[in-house]
Amino acid sequence: MATESPATRRVQVAEHPRLLKLKEMFNSKFGSIPKFYVRAPGRVNIIGEHIDYCGYSVLPMAVEQDVLIAVEPVKTYALQLANTNPLYPDFSTSANNVQIDKTKPLWHNYFLCGLKGIQEHFGLSNLTGMNCLVDGNIPPSSGLSSSSALVCCAGLVTLTVLGRSLSKAKLIEFSPLRATDVKLPSGAVFVIANSCVEMNKAATSHFNIRVMECRLAAKLLAKYKSLQWDKVLRLEEVQAKLGISPEEMLSVTEDALHPEPYNPEEICRCLGISLEELRTQILSPNTQDVLIFKLYQRAKHVYSEAARVLQFKKICEEAPENMVQLLGELMNQSHMSCRDMYECSCPELDQLVDICRKFGAQGSRLTGAGWGGCTVSIVPADRLPSFLANVHKAYYQRSDGSLAPEKQSLFATKPGGGALVLLEA
Repeated sequence: MATESPATRRVQVAEHPRLLKLKEMFNSKFGSIPKFYVRAPGRVNIIGEHIDYCGYSVLPMAVEQDVLIAVEPVKTYALQLANTNPLYPDFSTSANNVQIDKTKPLWHNYFLCGLKGIQEHFGLSNLTGMNCLVDGNIPPSSGLSSSSALVCCAGLVTLTVLGRSLSKAKLIEFSPLRATDVKLPSGAVFVIANSCVEMNKAATSHFNIRVMECRLAAKLLAKYKSLQWDKVLRLEEVQAKLGISPEEMLSVTEDALHPEPYNPEEICRCLGISLEELRTQILSPNTQDVLIFKLYQRAKHVYSEAARVLQFKKICEEAPENMVQLLGELMNQSHMSCRDMYECSCPELDQLVDICRKFGAQGSRLTGAGWGGCTVSIVPADRLPSFLANVHKAYYQRSDGSLAPEKQSLFATKPGGGALVLLEA
């Protein structure tokens, strides 16, 4: 077992109903009691949608909803995974022969990814077995990072069983990762509303096409400004090489790209390459048959959204009297851009956003990948009770008085804590 650290807390399990229930279910399932528990939060992206893979900052917030795993290391190599949700079947394998079927997004594969990531990081061949019971209250496929929370949880479970530690800088590295605390307004709360439309990213080409459209837009913008376009992969790189702001990049986009969709032949003419070169050197296998690319719209969204993230942060730092109103306006602009320029919304999300604004949200927008999932709204704290009641009635309650499907979810959330190991006191 790892020694206690800032990420470890001792708790009286009997004082926490959810932990106590998990302990009892674990005992019923495995005939023993857990040695420790691990939790990892979901997260909501307040603003900054579809710009991280373009090189830009986003503004996520950990939520109170989380994944919680009860764990017992065992002396065999057997890895047994169970879930409190009966929709997710039990799974068992050898801890020394973890195979992940990438063709099927099964729940236990996310746990195995976290375990295998730690195994590979430390170059370990032999892992001890364990019994694990997983419980989660993050709505799945809703854009609140339930799968990421499970991967993170599984990694922390594996570290704890091994008695190892991993610095945060090692846990997540990209481009390079920088995190800055942003103080959110105290007079408002963020409310998550689930549209009840699930969008399976693994089963759709929407996301893959958007990523490629952003890459192609970056290359055409770079060529227009006489940069070495063949090395450019992300829209942020063009801005950085030109040394101008995201707002100024909007003007460059207006000059360099046209609103009408591009076909592959026109992209080839702009870059001075052949169709074969486009297919083999730039397009990914899942975008080689795409006939039109909306480069202008995607670039306009990315640069305007990147600017909104910086404006949001600045308003939070300066805290003017009308702070909540200003932040709400940025969130509203973000949703319009996601809907119209990035085309990642859906009718249900648009309806839910309109309802939230109607009943008191200063701002409301889709969050996560889009095409379903959740909205996030900023609501003055004194309006919260009436807001929740009215949105529940308007969106989730059917005309015959019955509720929408069980997947519906509407809740206010405060910034949640990070990943944690819990030991029974």
